[in-house]
Amino acid sequence: MTGDKTKSSLELLLTISRELATTLDLKEALAKVISLSTQNVGAERGSLIAINENQRPIEAAIFTDHKFINHTITQLQTILEHGLAGKVVKTQEPVWIHDTSKDPRWLRRPDDAQDQSGSKSAICLPLKARDQLVGVLTIVHPEPNFFTQDQYTLLLTIADLAGIAIHNASLYESLQSSNQRYLELFEDSIDPIFITDWFGVITEVNRQGSLCFDFESGTTQVYLMQDYHTVNWDEVGENFIHIRAGKVASYEAEMRCKDQRTIPVEIHVRKVQINESEVLQWIVRDISEKKALDTLREDLMAMIYHDLRSPLANIISSLDILKTLLPENDENVMPVFQIAVRSTDRLQRLINSLLDIKRLEAGQPITNLKEFHIHDLIEDAKDAVKPVISSKRQKLHIQIEDNIPTIIADEGMLRRVLINLLENAIKFTPLDGDIFIGSRQENNELLVWVADSGPGIPDEAKNRIFNKFTRLQAKQFPKGIGLGLAFCKLAVNAHNGKIWVESSQESGSCFNVLLPFEQK
Repeated sequence: MTGDKTKSSLELLLTISRELATTLDLKEALAKVISLSTQNVGAERGSLIAINENQRPIEAAIFTDHKFINHTITQLQTILEHGLAGKVVKTQEPVWIHDTSKDPRWLRRPDDAQDQSGSKSAICLPLKARDQLVGVLTIVHPEPNFFTQDQYTLLLTIADLAGIAIHNASLYESLQSSNQRYLELFEDSIDPIFITDWFGVITEVNRQGSLCFDFESGTTQVYLMQDYHTVNWDEVGENFIHIRAGKVASYEAEMRCKDQRTIPVEIHVRKVQINESEVLQWIVRDISEKKALDTLREDLMAMIYHDLRSPLANIISSLDILKTLLPENDENVMPVFQIAVRSTDRLQRLINSLLDIKRLEAGQPITNLKEFHIHDLIEDAKDAVKPVISSKRQKLHIQIEDNIPTIIADEGMLRRVLINLLENAIKFTPLDGDIFIGSRQENNELLVWVADSGPGIPDEAKNRIFNKFTRLQAKQFPKGIGLGLAFCKLAVNAHNGKIWVESSQESGSCFNVLLPFEQK
């Protein structure tokens, strides 16, 4: 008899193994396990609930009276919160109840009354795969003290098989879901996306790419990304060596459309893995509107410069004449006159900076070179911003190393650089705060710095703030047109120097300018 039982158990396990091997569908796998298990031990009902890593139900099969019962995730969650299955999930230990009427762990239902179906037997087992809880199996028989040790052992083995099946099915569903999400993102992207091999041969294009560019899928023709635009090999590396190393390359180019138009685009190239193969993903973004906006801004800058220069010159001349006519000791008139002079100087600096930006971007060299001491330049910049510093009750600390050699550079341009950096520091520094400006010799170069005691600049914005029209959006940052630091970078670079910022939320920002003493 024992041999017959062993043979029957082995046959059942073999059947379950075969059934589970034929499917990777989670719901189908659960249904096969619970139906075979309950039928084999003659159980009244059974349930098999699959859970995720957060021990929340994701799917289940509930079997009673030889049929499956519909359920909702909310109902499954209630079972896990109040039923025997929930206790097993918490302890991750099997429970064998010989008589449900005598065990407090059993959640009694109306049909458990003695005048109804009465006492029962129940076995509830945790399902694990790779030491991770993936589900809980509950088997109920209508008679108390029904299950034997052999049946309990058999159900433990079935639970092991079911745990592995649930784990595999969950992985498969997760993979399918990820693939589906990728396909949806790929096809529904508003930007053209190309997938190529490492030779640049296009293997797949999303819907937007097919609409914009001359590419037909399902043909024998070979399409190369190199045929549509000039690849920036400096960015991607020869034979895509930089991309192979994990770099995401970004560059601007021009691409040919279906209608033979050539449009400016921004291209992002990176390595991705699809179906266990490494391929290249090219995201192409049309920047025609951005370029048009840049052109509009450039035209606006030119208009501002040309239209304001002449009337500003008249204002400056008028102020010079007016200065000779005003009494110097008039306490009512002179402060107002000084405000007009300072505002005019600031407007002139802005217009000159606009002109310098256009000139430097065009690659024109610096011609107004002269020899001067950095100490004198710092004093000039201090005098230009002194009224604003006084109005905010701020303190400007000057730290200049002794015996610094003279520098040969465009004095007016570097003066505006220092004033821009000081005005930025004034904006960011709170009332009664401290501002520092200093210089020292570092080997054969001159280092000048301006530091504030403001809120600091986020790491991701430290390089971006030197681009034209860039403004930090947070409320603690003052508003501006985003040209001051762009001019500083162009001016410093034109002097073969470097400019960078060091910043933290605890100590504010420090802008550093490193310049050669003599232009070569």
